[in-house]
Amino acid sequence: MTEFLHGDWDEDEELKSKSQVKREMEALQKLGEELVALAPASRAKVPMDDELKDALLLADKLSSKREALRRHIQFIGRLMRSRDIEPIEQALALIRNTNQAATRKFHLVEQWRDRLLAEKDAVTAFVAEYPEVDVQQLRQLIRQAQKEQQKQQPPKAFRELFQLIRPYITTEQ
Repeated sequence: MTEFLHGDWDEDEELKSKSQVKREMEALQKLGEELVALAPASRAKVPMDDELKDALLLADKLSSKREALRRHIQFIGRLMRSRDIEPIEQALALIRNTNQAATRKFHLVEQWRDRLLAEKDAVTAFVAEYPEVDVQQLRQLIRQAQKEQQKQQPPKAFRELFQLIRPYITTEQ
């Protein structure tokens, strides 16, 4: 029984409890779930062999069949047991950080847009921080967005203001 749980066991290797083995298998399955959830463009950045890629493609096809997908994710977890998962984990961490940075930037742009519309001195602060912005266009869009809000019109200038300030804002602040 212990050989089944531990595979090829060396004298130096510590015995793992059945619970520890189960936790490790569940962690690999969670990693597999995360790979299945990735968009194809992000998944292409993750280093993996052809067998694992094929399994993930099949998981995409099984997305409408809940029970089949659950069993297939267990299979992906079993596949991952025989692989070096460190490069996969590193690639996933990089993807997570990229997504978090994009979210932070999005929120920062939203905050600036809202501040520009609400505060009179916000334009001066924005231009001081981002001097390369077209001030005339910025002021014009702010006025248009404020008029849209007052008249309860569709937020066309509101969106254009977001698009104008987005390229200037970075997340390193």
